[in-house]
Amino acid sequence: MSVDIRYAPIDSPFGTLHGAMTERGLVRLTFPEESLEVFLERMSCKLSPRIVASPRALAPVRRQLDEYFARRRRSFDLDLDWSLITPFARRVLKMTTAIPYGGHLSYAEVAAEAGSPRGARAAGNALGSNPIAIVIPCHRVLHSGGGIGGYGGGLDRKRFLLELEGALPAPL
Repeated sequence: MSVDIRYAPIDSPFGTLHGAMTERGLVRLTFPEESLEVFLERMSCKLSPRIVASPRALAPVRRQLDEYFARRRRSFDLDLDWSLITPFARRVLKMTTAIPYGGHLSYAEVAAEAGSPRGARAAGNALGSNPIAIVIPCHRVLHSGGGIGGYGGGLDRKRFLLELEGALPAPL
């Protein structure tokens, strides 16, 4: 049987994440709230039913996340598979990958850079549906006034990631 998707659990300060790789690269990285069963069902329905557990395939992802959480890595050097991401969301998320470690942009700035200057809310929706959490750093996008905004992984995680990077904005 040919395998299209390899997956593995990945330990993090948040608990167990689940990562999935295709031949093109990392396609999904979830937070612990998404159970393994739901994760596998979504991968099967959206991409392929040919899935196998493969910790070895996810070893580079695991290593880079460990380095990131230990503050020894400031950017990820991983191939990404964008196939779960719509064209507009892809523009938004690709722009987001350019935000440097410790930096941030506003939703409006990201929307404008993605070609939709009046699309801050749409950019927020695209960021909220980011299938490759942390590696595509949507936690680096904040409200225009400096507020933290929302986050698909929860505000406590967003604060944690911003604090880890030394980028948590001062309270208003």
